[in-house]
Amino acid sequence: MDHPLRGPFVDAVDVAPALVLNADDERAPYDPMPYGPDEVGVGPWPGEWPVGEQYDPELLAEGDRRNVVDRYRYWRLEAIVADLDTRRHDFHVAIENWRHDFNIGTIVRSANAFLAAEVHIVGNRRWNRRGAMVTDRYQHLRHHHTTADLAAYLRDHPGGPVTLLGIDNLPGSDHLETMVMPRRACFLFGQEGPGLSASAREACDGTFSIAQFGSTRSINASAAAAIAMHAWIRAHADLGHESAWRG
Repeated sequence: MDHPLRGPFVDAVDVAPALVLNADDERAPYDPMPYGPDEVGVGPWPGEWPVGEQYDPELLAEGDRRNVVDRYRYWRLEAIVADLDTRRHDFHVAIENWRHDFNIGTIVRSANAFLAAEVHIVGNRRWNRRGAMVTDRYQHLRHHHTTADLAAYLRDHPGGPVTLLGIDNLPGSDHLETMVMPRRACFLFGQEGPGLSASAREACDGTFSIAQFGSTRSINASAAAAIAMHAWIRAHADLGHESAWRG
């Protein structure tokens, strides 16, 4: 969608104040950048409003400060989800939720960015949504009590069974980097620390690890999820389609 207000879109995140000793200290490398827009998104639509059921009159009048791409500026939430549903990818993401893991929200955010078909929460229904940055509103979420329930749902999924792939650096896991990525796949992740539970391993059609070369035993669960999802994107996504947002 072309419109006269194209502004920079940045994430509305909470930023901790910099730790400084005095006013002359140099900025630490992890400190927020000293420039950028004061507000996220765009203001009220100038001039005559566009016509279409997808537009939200309140957003047109007051501005759209959501973290969405240009294509969806001023659109109703329901209209955005409906449009996303016409082109969702064939992969799913599942996360075990036994310890109220803070990584779940971040994984949901990545699932939205890569346009997963569904996100599955296994175990406790409640999870910390802060890391999702409101992207859970645009993503289909489904709850399962156990990994066996998840496996049964994927096995009988409309359109054909979905392969359940556990992602963890378990002994005997194959390399994610060299696997033949199935088009209909669900990536299952365990909790930060313990990884996949024993029941999850039994339910998986296979387990795969991400190659690491440093001293640490593992990488963050949300980082691993993003890597796995992007592996699917590299194998199957249509990067030439206009919906592939490049920033």
